[in-house]
Amino acid sequence: MQKRKSQVSQVDIIVPSYNRKAFLKKAVRSVYKQTYSNWRLIIIDDGSTDGTHLEDYGSRTQLFRFDENKGVSFARNQGIKNSSAEWLAFLDSDDEWMPSKLEKQIQLAHKNPSAKWIHCNEIWIKNNQLLNQKKQHEKSGGRIFDRCVSLCCVSPSAVLIKRELFEELGFFREDFPVCEDYELWLRLSASYNIFFLEEALVVKQGGHPDQLSKKFKAMDYWRVKALIPFLKDGRLSLEERRKVRHSLLKRTDILLKGYKKHKSFQNQAEIQSLYESLKKEFV
Repeated sequence: MQKRKSQVSQVDIIVPSYNRKAFLKKAVRSVYKQTYSNWRLIIIDDGSTDGTHLEDYGSRTQLFRFDENKGVSFARNQGIKNSSAEWLAFLDSDDEWMPSKLEKQIQLAHKNPSAKWIHCNEIWIKNNQLLNQKKQHEKSGGRIFDRCVSLCCVSPSAVLIKRELFEELGFFREDFPVCEDYELWLRLSASYNIFFLEEALVVKQGGHPDQLSKKFKAMDYWRVKALIPFLKDGRLSLEERRKVRHSLLKRTDILLKGYKKHKSFQNQAEIQSLYESLKKEFV
C-alpha cells in the first residue's frame, strides 16, 4: 500500500526497549509500514546489554541510549520529554501495528475534536499461539474509570494520546516498577472519556520470560498504591469511589493472605493498616 500524503496532525511514536534485540526490528518495521506518514519515531534504549544496535532503524528515527537500566516508565518519560508532536503513540518493543493503525486513529480524532486519547482492539499472541480474549477484557470507549479500577483495560501499544494530557496530569510514575500503565490510565480516565476503534490494529506478543508480569509476584501491591489517591478524588462519582474502596479491600485482603502463605513480611504492616481502616468504613 502506498503512503498517504502528510496530514494535519503529527504523531511522535515512542518505543522503549531493554534487551529486545530479537523483537525490536519487527516493531520498527510496522511503524515504517504505516499508511499515515506524518510521524517521527523515538526509540529509547534503556541500558540494553544484548548487543542492540540502534543505528539500523532508518532516517526518521531519533535514538536515545542510556547506560543504566531505569525501567519502562523512565524510558517512556524520556520519549515524552523529547517529543514535540500534538499526538503521542506508544509501541512496546515486542508488539506490532497494523499498517492503518495511526491513520484510522487520526481520522477518528479529526471527526471528534474533543478526543484527547484513543485506543483500539488488539490481537493477542502468546507463545506463538492466538489467544482468545475473555469477555472481561473486551475494550470499550467513553467513561471507563470503573473498568480501569478492576483491570488494566488499555494497552500502551494501542493508545494515541494528546501530548497536553501529560503536561496536565503528569507522566508515567517512575517509582512504579510494574503496573505503571494501570496507574496512568486511572488518572486519565478519571478526567477524560476515551475514544475507541473496534478494529484490531495492534498485535500484542506475550509469553516472554522477561515480561514484568512474570518478574513481579505481588503486583496487587502496586495496584493498591495506584488506587489509594482515588478514595477521595472529587472528579469521581460516589459510585466510582465506592468501587475504589471495594477493590482496595479485596486486593489488600488477597495480599495479606499471600503474605501469610508465603511467610513474606515486606509491605505487610502498610497493607494491614490500610485493610483495617477500609474495613471500618464498611462497618
